[in-house]
This record gives sequence, structure tokens and C-alpha cells, in this order.
Amino acid sequence: MKTMNIAALTLVIIGAINWLLIGIFQFDVVAAIFGGQAAIVSRIIYSLVGLAGLWCISFYSKLAHRND
Repeated sequence: MKTMNIAALTLVIIGAINWLLIGIFQFDVVAAIFGGQAAIVSRIIYSLVGLAGLWCISFYSKLAHRND
């Protein structure tokens, strides 16, 4: 489970950096590396980042239990 949390957090951070670059420079790193937004590898990466974000929602309950 710890490995899954680390992998999810890493993917979320990669996604956040990608969004930062899109917002500031209008440059999509994932699309640039893997051949455009519609390329299958890019779509897989975007999907994995999205799933990692959903997984990280569970961190809220873990943080809530830590504060109790």
C-alpha cells in the first residue's frame, strides 16, 4: 500500500508540474515527449495521473485520523 501511495503522489506531482508549465508557458511536456495530446502514450499518462489524483483523495481521511 505504501508503494501505491508513493507512486500516486509522484504521478500527481508530475501532473501538477505539467499543468504549471501549461498555465505559464502554454507548453505541455507530456504531449511534447510522447507525440501530442492524442497519442496513445500521452493518453495513458494523462489517465494514470487522473487515477493517481483519485487515489490521493484517500489521503484526506488518513490526515484526518492523524490529527485526532
